[in-house]
Amino acid sequence: MIAKVCLEEIDGIPLLTFNVVPHDEFVLALKRGFDILVSSAAIVFFAPFFLPISLAIKATSPGPVFFKQTRVSLNGRHFTLYKFRSMVANAEEKKKELLHLNQMEGPVFKIEDDPRVTWVGRFLRKTSLDEFPQFWNVLKGDMSIIGPRPPLPEEVEKYLPWQRRRLSMRPGLTCLWQIRGRNTIRDFEQWINLDLQYIDTWSLGLDLKIFLKTIPTILLARGAK
Repeated sequence: MIAKVCLEEIDGIPLLTFNVVPHDEFVLALKRGFDILVSSAAIVFFAPFFLPISLAIKATSPGPVFFKQTRVSLNGRHFTLYKFRSMVANAEEKKKELLHLNQMEGPVFKIEDDPRVTWVGRFLRKTSLDEFPQFWNVLKGDMSIIGPRPPLPEEVEKYLPWQRRRLSMRPGLTCLWQIRGRNTIRDFEQWINLDLQYIDTWSLGLDLKIFLKTIPTILLARGAK
């Protein structure tokens, strides 16, 4: 019922196909152009903040400035995601000790007042400044400005078959989940359904709407932890 009908041709035979993911190459190219424009402008605009943020991270916690992590992109491809480091350097090792505190239903791990987060990291997360290096991921083409948040490979391994359709669009910096509750949404299935709703109803107008609604969400730190 949600599929879009389009005409294709295979070996000279015309076929009507039903697609549940965006298929218009021209419109998708416009989306990619928007990504390049916004990510380039953001990198230039926020460049002066990178040095003071880097110094604050180094001065308050030993370890690298940037946090690098393998995430899953379009159709299951892996890429390296970049963030400003907001946790202690050995946060991944300490995660095993905190699994029993997970407050999310499903394969995602999130807890309030995570003890691994540094005091500078709390500020970066509250203001979403830790996410700004991902504009580089957008510029490279690993991510989009708007799209489902990129999952971890171990999370994808636990997906049910119907949940894997979440990977049929390029992951994004912001999405419906981001503007409708963010970390206040504990139910993973509700999160997935928001992502599938985005995919099923996607348009450039919807992207613009999410983009504009994300600005006050970030400025007011709604749902940020």
